[in-house]
Amino acid sequence: MIRSIDLNCDMGEGLSNDGLLMPLISSANIACGYHAGDEDTMKRTVDLALENMVAIGAHPGFKDKINFGRIEMYISLPRLFDLISEQIFLLQKITHQSGTIIHHVKPHGALYNMAARDISMSRTIATAVKNILPGSTLYGLCGSYLISEADTLHLNTASEVFADRTYQIDGRLTPRNQAGALIENTEESLQQVLQMIENNTVKTINNQLISIKAETICVHGDGEYALEFATTIRNKLIENNIPIQTTYP
Repeated sequence: MIRSIDLNCDMGEGLSNDGLLMPLISSANIACGYHAGDEDTMKRTVDLALENMVAIGAHPGFKDKINFGRIEMYISLPRLFDLISEQIFLLQKITHQSGTIIHHVKPHGALYNMAARDISMSRTIATAVKNILPGSTLYGLCGSYLISEADTLHLNTASEVFADRTYQIDGRLTPRNQAGALIENTEESLQQVLQMIENNTVKTINNQLISIKAETICVHGDGEYALEFATTIRNKLIENNIPIQTTYP
């Protein structure tokens, strides 16, 4: 039998489809109020995750709601440490009130992509997570510094792949400002997911095959086809007897 796979989605970002997406996934990355959301939204999203037995994750990003945290910002490493810590503490306050815990941390947007290629940023993020949530899991781009630096600190990791994004030859995601960055066809998304799970490969935007490690699959909650993609992927995984569950439950 094929191993299990985690299906994650970014939540609590002010969109109307959280209630429809939550029953389809196994892990929710909850915005912590900096790139999106606020305390009330976090509380509602935590409650929704608990109702659906979905693992709760912190989704910290740059403090930039105007650009939804998707514009690169350059800050000092001490400030980055504080940025991650502050957002984890905000969500942790709510999870404590709800009698639950934070299962994982996944950086958001530009912060995620910058850290994936910057060893110092990744080490800083992993250190902040380890200090506050030593038993949690850091979600990071497969093959990136987010994974390797967390491994160095003996922090649990989940190598992440994407159902709705295309890849470059170096394993990075195609930047959103480039043509072809987003997958907008359900069948194409499904085939990419199955290839990543079953063959440990993905076809790049230039039609070359590269190796990949898929432990958790992301469907962006703000994507135009998020609900359709998540539904189709979930149904196909169930049909293929691939269990959908979080890593390090």
